[in-house]
Amino acid sequence: MSKKPTTPETVTVTIPFRVAKRGGRKEVQLPPGTNNHSPDYTLIKAVARAYRWRQILEDGDMGTIAELAEYEKISPSYLTRVMRLTLLAPDIIEAILDGNPPSVGMKELLDPMTHIWAEQRSALGYEGR
Repeated sequence: MSKKPTTPETVTVTIPFRVAKRGGRKEVQLPPGTNNHSPDYTLIKAVARAYRWRQILEDGDMGTIAELAEYEKISPSYLTRVMRLTLLAPDIIEAILDGNPPSVGMKELLDPMTHIWAEQRSALGYEGR
């Protein structure tokens, strides 16, 4: 008769992660190098709005930011801050849309930032990606 292999009664699995706040909600963040990010839909929506608003202004459908803000029923300062997202490097925008957002939150992304893409990548941790 052959012996039946023994199996341990308990298996311990260790998964390194941290809990961070993102958009007012708690989110589990895995270590760098893991591709298990869930998309930040609030940030994706903000990026989409920013590009839509920029297109409206460029096409001349609205004459000013104030006019567009009134039409959208938001403050001109908020519209201006969200439109800053259109100044992010294309690969950072692509990463956001692919569900790999920067480690900073939306509040920090809406703050004034350098227009130099290499400096943005460095500040947001996208160098060498």
